[in-house]
Amino acid sequence: MTKTKVGILYGGRSVEHGVSVNSARNIEMYIDRDKFDTQCIGISRSGIWYATERVDKNIESGRKLKLQMDPTKPVFEDEDGNQMTIDVAFPVLHGTDGEDGSIQGLLKALDIPMVGTGVLGSSVSMSKLVAKQLMQQAGIPVTKFLFYRHDEKDKINFDHVARELGVPFMVKAANLGSSVGVSKVKGKEDFQAALDDSFKYDSCVLIEEFVTGREIECAVLGNNPPLASLPGEIKVNPTYEFYTFDAKYVDGEAVKIEVPAELDESSRESIRDISIKAYQQLQCEDFARVDLFLDKNGNIYVNEINTIPGFTNSSMYPMMWKERGVSFTELITKLVELGKERFEAAKRIEKDFQSSLKF
Repeated sequence: MTKTKVGILYGGRSVEHGVSVNSARNIEMYIDRDKFDTQCIGISRSGIWYATERVDKNIESGRKLKLQMDPTKPVFEDEDGNQMTIDVAFPVLHGTDGEDGSIQGLLKALDIPMVGTGVLGSSVSMSKLVAKQLMQQAGIPVTKFLFYRHDEKDKINFDHVARELGVPFMVKAANLGSSVGVSKVKGKEDFQAALDDSFKYDSCVLIEEFVTGREIECAVLGNNPPLASLPGEIKVNPTYEFYTFDAKYVDGEAVKIEVPAELDESSRESIRDISIKAYQQLQCEDFARVDLFLDKNGNIYVNEINTIPGFTNSSMYPMMWKERGVSFTELITKLVELGKERFEAAKRIEKDFQSSLKF
């Protein structure tokens, strides 16, 4: 049996570069070697692409790559002239330039089959603002929010925000993940520093009401139809104000993960239903993780959706499917198959139009 050549894309020009490396390392480790060969392609923090022997945090130790821009036969070539091709790309790129539709657009233009959400779904899901607006229009519950552009920075008024959203509230960079550029504001004295931090990473800032409740996550897999796992719960140590970057990735004692979460049947099924609706409304494909809040009154709110969820040792997405009997290796196989199936199905769409136009 001919093995499928899977190009694992990792690293990237993002504040989540290190998380990407850890996720990609696990995918390379657990991929089924009887079915797949891997080609590791690391993208440095400066955006240069390298072929690496394995997933390696020292990406620049690899061989620089260039790409032949020919959708009939896209070929990667290293600096020594060695060429390689891949059958399907698996972007494991979190955040900017990886989860926002940019890499997806490149792969689509070159007709390279790809695992995961395409250009449209990636770009709208990456923008916390656009995602909230689209979900709100579809009747999917989200928290109250305000947003401001960088050129409006000097007009943002704490008292107005406090009246609209209450105190405390959350200030977030609109297009990042992993809790980078996120602050909890408990009073006027915290406000300016929170804005400065968020605007450091983005030109748009989202300000949301703070929900006192439980941090719930749900894994969605597939397309026609998508399936939802049982929800899991993140229990954050009370020494943390919220689920910060350090709590997620640095402090091994910061959180307790429960998969599945202890929920009554009504809440569990509502969370699964809402998660699938959010996934479909935001045009997600193949897989995503939906992050939600459950408050003390039983109200459910979608916080955000991650189109390339983490695959680190502490990541909820593979844990939630493992609880359903799907191993890490089986999950990776399923994702590659989904990407290939979508690519084949899309071939039915006509890309040429024969008209009487003269040129």
